[in-house]
Amino acid sequence: MTEALGTHDDELAEFGYKQELDRSIGKFASFAAGVSYISILTGTFQLFFFGFATGGPAYWWSWPMVFAGQLMVALTFAELAANIPVAGSVYNWSKRLGSATVAWLAGWMMLTASVVTMSAVAIANQYALPQIWSAFQFIGDGTGTYDFSINAVILGTALIVFTTLVNAWGVKLMARINSTGVFIELIAAVLLIILLAANIKRGPGVLFDTHGTGAGHDWGYLGAFLVASLASAYVMYGFDTASSLGEETIDPRRTAPKAILRAVNASFLLGGLILLFAILAVNDIHSQEIASGGMQFIVLDVLGNTVGKAILISAVIAIWVCGLAVQTATIRMIFAMARDNNLPAGSVLARVNPKTKTPVVPALITGAVAIGILLVNIRQPQIFTVVTSIGIIMIYIAYLLVTVPMLRSRLRGRWPPAGAQAAGYFSLGRFGLVVNVLAVGWGVFMVLNLAWPRKAVYNATEPFHWYLQWGGFLVIGVVFFGGLAYYRLVQRHKTGVLAEHAAGGAGGEPLPAIAGGADEGAQR
Repeated sequence: MTEALGTHDDELAEFGYKQELDRSIGKFASFAAGVSYISILTGTFQLFFFGFATGGPAYWWSWPMVFAGQLMVALTFAELAANIPVAGSVYNWSKRLGSATVAWLAGWMMLTASVVTMSAVAIANQYALPQIWSAFQFIGDGTGTYDFSINAVILGTALIVFTTLVNAWGVKLMARINSTGVFIELIAAVLLIILLAANIKRGPGVLFDTHGTGAGHDWGYLGAFLVASLASAYVMYGFDTASSLGEETIDPRRTAPKAILRAVNASFLLGGLILLFAILAVNDIHSQEIASGGMQFIVLDVLGNTVGKAILISAVIAIWVCGLAVQTATIRMIFAMARDNNLPAGSVLARVNPKTKTPVVPALITGAVAIGILLVNIRQPQIFTVVTSIGIIMIYIAYLLVTVPMLRSRLRGRWPPAGAQAAGYFSLGRFGLVVNVLAVGWGVFMVLNLAWPRKAVYNATEPFHWYLQWGGFLVIGVVFFGGLAYYRLVQRHKTGVLAEHAAGGAGGEPLPAIAGGADEGAQR
């Protein structure tokens, strides 16, 4: 084992870095990291109400649609993970495929999106805990205008404090908690599928019932379906977490690619079956409570209080480990960018605690910022869909900032690296170009779809303002172009691997773009 770890440390040195993080994550823990970020129960319980309300039972078809698109992205990421097993996956991949500016933007968008996602996941507590025990509704009885949003902030803050403390303690504790939580989630998901399947009330024909949701849309039901697809798009991302932990994973070139693909496939299969049987098993498919109570209502309606609440408890566990995984990936992104001196106070942010072998300062900062996002939206009744939508868009953009440079490198014959397939690493082989093109096309389509100025997503209730309806474009524009201006004017002049993190202590030099990308920013 010691010899194997030494080999991985030598490989990391080839990328210009020295080994500092605790390389202790095994195969299941790596898989669990990807699964917990995607989080089958968190996603299906969190936004089922939205998908059903905006698309009716037929919204289920958005699940395989999103899976097909995200599988293309996951396949390209698996190939990248096999060749570039470095922390801060999206950032480091883009850096070696494209220009330094594109790489910084990829890291910046993923970083900001991940912090927003931390807040969005934390809000999910509100959809489950008060259903389990009414005492968790600390503010009012849940029917007041701001009862939901204020209480969601309180419960969400508790989750973020927990994940921050665990991540500051070290990756071993994080991996133990995360793996245990994922094990419970997988068992609960399978059990829920069996129980719902045993209580089916109708046939699969209902999956073509739109409940009239296409009325009022310019594109008829297609317009409603595209809105409803947000519910599925929210679930199937974050699979790159397994590769973001590459510097802490044993044999990452082989472990991470498998973990990425297994996480996506497991989530599609289990999540799709949960949604399918929930629609087929609910007692009254026309109940107005489905559109408000979502999956939680169906579970309690079909399985009763005792069994139903046991499933809800499992969903809460899934939400908490999902929040843990999201913050873990966010911390690694900060660490990766900071040791390249690509963030303000880079030496402070990249400092690894010698005892816990984890970056502590990024854990504290991300926790504080995520709580701040919750507090800013404390009296916003539409808090969840707005925060969630913006977070998803930014992650899809970050993914595009990897898949587009990868496609460019592939067309120029610079990807995959020579000898990668011969070494036995995961490779797309002759299907690489097709998969890469589909991944890019899918990413562009979903960014436009998710950002489209729809009242149903960004301004569903009063007060109605144009800037709220266009919130997707406006917020993303500020984050993207504001970040771009900051990097070009300030940070790019400071870029270079910090000496304390460089292999051999030779800091200050930019890392080579192994796929032949232009490195104008890295050269200062």
